[in-house]
Amino acid sequence: MLSKRIIPCLDVRNGLLTKGVKFQYNIDIGDPVEVARAYYEQGADEIVFYDITASSEGRAIMIDVVRRVAETIFIPFSVGGGIGSVEDMRSVILAGAEKVSVNSAAVKNPAIIAEGAKAFGSQCVVLGMDVKKVAVTEWIPSGYEIVINGGRTATGIDALWWACEAERLGAGEICLNSIDADGTQDGYEIDLTALISSNVRIPVIASGGAGKPEHLVDVLTRGKADAALIASMVHYRTYTIAEIKDALNQQGVKVRRHW
Repeated sequence: MLSKRIIPCLDVRNGLLTKGVKFQYNIDIGDPVEVARAYYEQGADEIVFYDITASSEGRAIMIDVVRRVAETIFIPFSVGGGIGSVEDMRSVILAGAEKVSVNSAAVKNPAIIAEGAKAFGSQCVVLGMDVKKVAVTEWIPSGYEIVINGGRTATGIDALWWACEAERLGAGEICLNSIDADGTQDGYEIDLTALISSNVRIPVIASGGAGKPEHLVDVLTRGKADAALIASMVHYRTYTIAEIKDALNQQGVKVRRHW
């Protein structure tokens, strides 16, 4: 069995690390580069950065932060938010990121997935999916809808259909974020994660809701996720990454060890 990855998620706003609940009530909590270094030293497998207001504000990605991170940590990291073209992807990769995450831009222009995969390889293209639970309808038969622009705009697109379509277009990985669970620390949206993981062949990273190691055990087993994104539980220093990995190991979940 492949080792499960533990991936801290750093939301960045105006150059600062920020954290909210259900995409609202954000507070700034530090320097993302310093925090990334700390998580690298604790044993994170990868790190994800999101410029959470770049798309909604219609501005470019935080290249200066990407460069500083690349000089500071020596594990893979991905960057999302404000990436709207292959040139944007190229800028982020040249600045040192291993992967780029497209979310709102891919919904508006799905061809960017195929173009990015062709230019850099599927392994470099991550589809970010922000998903909200809704009533089952003819258009959204799974009961999960794609929401874009930092949770501000409903699309009427079914999440399961979009995940399968992105895989067909060449996405190499999906980062699946439940808006309903985001920042709550009450646990991941297991049904959503299992639904997507069971219907695509590419890795799925579960995101939204982690509050204690048992939540990661649940999503990595019952939810069938390949990796788990964490934020609040490490940002607020409730747990270290080493402590989380120890707990997972004790529950029989295979993780990479760095110490």
